[in-house]
Amino acid sequence: MIRSLPSLNTLRAFETVARHLNYHLAAEELRVTPAAVKQLVSRLEASIGTRLLQRKGRGLELTRAGQAGLSDLALAMAHMKSAVEHMREEHHIKQLIITVEPSFSSAWLIPKLAQFRLLHPDISVLIDSSAQLVELQRSKVDIAIRYGTKKDNNLVQQRLFNDQILPACSPDVANSLPPCSQLKDLQGTSLIHWDTSQLDAATSSRQWFVWKNWLAHFDIHKMATNEGLHFSDYSQALQAAIAGQGVILVSKPILNTLFQSGLLSCPFQEEATPDIGYDIVTTPQAMERGEVQAFVNWILKTVEDEQLFD
Repeated sequence: MIRSLPSLNTLRAFETVARHLNYHLAAEELRVTPAAVKQLVSRLEASIGTRLLQRKGRGLELTRAGQAGLSDLALAMAHMKSAVEHMREEHHIKQLIITVEPSFSSAWLIPKLAQFRLLHPDISVLIDSSAQLVELQRSKVDIAIRYGTKKDNNLVQQRLFNDQILPACSPDVANSLPPCSQLKDLQGTSLIHWDTSQLDAATSSRQWFVWKNWLAHFDIHKMATNEGLHFSDYSQALQAAIAGQGVILVSKPILNTLFQSGLLSCPFQEEATPDIGYDIVTTPQAMERGEVQAFVNWILKTVEDEQLFD
């Protein structure tokens, strides 16, 4: 004959009292009155048919029957607590908050993000597309993708791309230039400018996207570079180039798909390769979370595959 188990409340009350050997401390943990705890323990003793606790001076001690079951009961309670936490974790929506500078977000990350969502449908991703530099240790942001950042031993940083900065334009504009174009041929071409003066982060690195500075890298100093279209938003500047309105300085790694699709063309051989690039950055604490690890591993693998088949 199978005996029915005592109620879970009575077992929990006994296990808590047995740990503290004190009704008042057990009542505080269970958030009930000491009288209620005593009543639950008494009900368990009645169900089992023997005493489990007894008085010893002003305190309590376990009887032999109480000692016999306590170890297994404590283990069972721990397992139940763990099971409930696992169920709560499964129910809880895992969310990542990622801050990404706008040009990288629109040109590279967003078109590929669907791949991550297919692999991890349980992870919600919030993209904060902003040029503002966020302090990861003092914010709710989990991951940052940054350009031209310095090494910080308090953060986990991994390089995605080393940058290659070169002039690009639509195929129609490229075809309008002389064959075997040289940089001096830019003199009669409309230049598209990205105004980086309003950026908070890595302004020295962004100077590579200023025509005057980029041309100086190739010893060209006398060309008029202020004429043409000026944009504070890089995405708009890029759209102007695709629409055939001039030549723009671009980061080749993040716009590789636009070159491959034929939307952009590079009519010049010169490209600047400064010792800067795009890094994925997070904190050691955030890196312990499964969803953060999943995103970091995914983006590193995506970059690796893209470079392999480039």
